[in-house]
Formats: sequence, C-alpha cells, structure tokens
Amino acid sequence: MTVILGRCQLPMHQLLKMGRGAIIPLGAGENEEVWILANNYPIARGEISIDGDRLTVVVTEPADVHAFNAAA
Repeated sequence: MTVILGRCQLPMHQLLKMGRGAIIPLGAGENEEVWILANNYPIARGEISIDGDRLTVVVTEPADVHAFNAAA
C-alpha cells in the first residue's frame, strides 16, 4: 500500500544536493485528498486524520484511474 500526499518535480542536481532534514515542497494543500495505491495502482481517495500521536487515512471514495493519470 502506498499513500501519495503530493507530487513535485525536482532537477536531479537539486535532489543530489539534499541532505538529512531537507524539505521537499509538495504540490498539495493541507485539506486535499490523498491517493491510495495498491501495487502502484490507484484504488481509492482518502483524507489524512490526526488523532493524538496517530496518523490515519480515511477512505472517502473509489479512485478514478483517469484522474490519477491526469494528475501526474
């Protein structure tokens, strides 16, 4: 299972310069839905929920494969 929180494109030289603690900016806002994948295939959309020290993903709807590919 994979949960995609956001996506970004970085030049290889910038990626190679990054060290421990580097921050990678994602193209997603705080309240945007995440993609849930199984074997790299989109199966659902969901929302991140934080309860105390636990981070969970709440499934909200089935995935639309065409929307996932268009977002890439």
